[in-house]
Amino acid sequence: MQSLLQAQPLTPTVDSIPMRDGRKLAASIHIPAGCVGACPVLLIQTPYNRQLYNFTGLPLGIGMNLNNSNYIFVIVDWRGFYGSAAAMHVGAPTRGQDGYDAVEWVYAQPWCNGKIGTCGPSALGRVQFMTAKENPPHLTCINPSVAGPQYNYLEYFPGGVYRTEYVEQLDGLGFGMSPILLANPIYNLLWTGAEQANYYPDSIRVPTFMIGGWYDHTIVNMLDFFNGIKTNSPANVQHQHRLLMGPWVHGGNGIAKVGTAIQGQLTYNNAAGWNDSLSLAFFDYHLRNINNNWQNTPTVRYYQMGSNTWESSTQWPPWGITNTNYYLHSDNSIDNVAPANANGSLSFNYDPTNPSPTIGGSTLRSDLDQGPYDQAPIVENRNDILIFSTTTLAQDLMVKGKIEVHLSVSSDKKDTDFDVRLTDVYPNNTSMLVMDGTYRMRFRNGFAAADTMVMTPNQKYNCVIELPSTCITFLAGHKLRLDITSSNYPRFNRNDNSGGAMYPGNNGDSLLNPQTASNTVYTNSNNTSFLVLPIAVPSSINEISNGIEMTVFPSPANNFLTIDFGKEFIGEILFNNSNGILVGREQIKGKRLTKNISQLPAGIYFIRAIGNDFALTKKIVICR
Repeated sequence: MQSLLQAQPLTPTVDSIPMRDGRKLAASIHIPAGCVGACPVLLIQTPYNRQLYNFTGLPLGIGMNLNNSNYIFVIVDWRGFYGSAAAMHVGAPTRGQDGYDAVEWVYAQPWCNGKIGTCGPSALGRVQFMTAKENPPHLTCINPSVAGPQYNYLEYFPGGVYRTEYVEQLDGLGFGMSPILLANPIYNLLWTGAEQANYYPDSIRVPTFMIGGWYDHTIVNMLDFFNGIKTNSPANVQHQHRLLMGPWVHGGNGIAKVGTAIQGQLTYNNAAGWNDSLSLAFFDYHLRNINNNWQNTPTVRYYQMGSNTWESSTQWPPWGITNTNYYLHSDNSIDNVAPANANGSLSFNYDPTNPSPTIGGSTLRSDLDQGPYDQAPIVENRNDILIFSTTTLAQDLMVKGKIEVHLSVSSDKKDTDFDVRLTDVYPNNTSMLVMDGTYRMRFRNGFAAADTMVMTPNQKYNCVIELPSTCITFLAGHKLRLDITSSNYPRFNRNDNSGGAMYPGNNGDSLLNPQTASNTVYTNSNNTSFLVLPIAVPSSINEISNGIEMTVFPSPANNFLTIDFGKEFIGEILFNNSNGILVGREQIKGKRLTKNISQLPAGIYFIRAIGNDFALTKKIVICR
């Protein structure tokens, strides 16, 4: 903090923007020295105090170097927050209407050239959707990060379980959501209305560049809304939307945020800054009319963790995914063979007063770590856990999409939770968290009041824990692991196991008559427990290089593809699509082959080169 205070602060022009109800919102206007006449403008609407940018710097990599910017920045405090606190009143316009008024005010200023975009993460991203919904005539494009516009029951009660630390952080930031959430812990008309009112992809009429992270808590809403605008926004703009998914956390505390190399205990050097550089390319194309080929960029760019590569697709999830069951066994193993034994189960105790602790993950509270952290030292070193692992992988296991965990379970209490953590186990036994999820058993039949019922002690039940999308390659030499507990605290509320009131006194972090539960997971042929993994087409199990390297370029490819071996090669090259279907073959005698691929549709393909002493597979993406 001292270094920030010692830095020379930015000195914006301070103004106020009139709203339709006569009240005004405080605004800071940052105009670079090189802006002679009129320039394009980036509008930021924040509930976190616009003046902080004077000390922390401007986004998109500009920082304190305002004069390096090609854009004017207008930063506005939300109504009711900081400099705009006095504008709050009963019956105030919506945030979207305020955004509309701010856009149109900016357009009328002599320093605006008529091109206006918006940017910002989290709440600053959500308000961009609200603004775009109102369709201000002079809004050109939006660039929301780690945000979707939805308010969903499962966002706040995943698996029916209150997100304790998340809502506590929102309350601390001034949003005050806990009273209404705790008064509506089941799916009811309030949630039906909120979900219908806040899902409006058909109302997004401007090009949208959404940015998210695989360790962020908004993944579900983000990807759902992106798919919505790709199919339901006006036809003239559908093809202009883009999505970037990196190996990033939500941000808000600590050094990790969208676009940094360091994320939790891992480092992704080749992902650093992609959000800023691509956002600038997006704005340069739409706001400055720069011919930078943005219109031909992939619809979806995503980071494949594990292999640590950037890949692209026309959609999310990409084509060529096969959902495959991986079964849990009584010897704590995981494989894709169903149990043969008719008897098999494993049990553990769960004490609500001593819950399994949250170590990393898609958290928000400022005292918790965000992102990938090793679960072995603390979580996996307790006695209230079941740990299932594959054998050491002989080849890469590539996962892209949503994972489901199907559990057959019982408890000796009337209610309990089942929590899962999926991890990537390194050769040194580091068990790095990929993602987690939870389920409250009283909601096993649904989340409405009519669906809920307590458990009959020791009776078997099924539950399905749906995890958000991820994108990771479990590398050869690693293991895939599933940890099962009945708590993950304070990320999720603790179940007191009594079957009684979940949040006594409308307190999201309280226990009433807590009881220790003995919980069982069944792992036999009659009651199976398994993961459903969205697996990409695997590489061949017989990979032989013998010193030959195969390079395939460009990727993404369009009309022609070149395969280079670096030295003389005699053999055959097979071209398979993402479903494993052979779509072409070529004989080769030489160092290089160039193939016309203009007849192949867009998608993922696998190129297999086979010779007497050589067999390798490469994946490519063809874009149209």
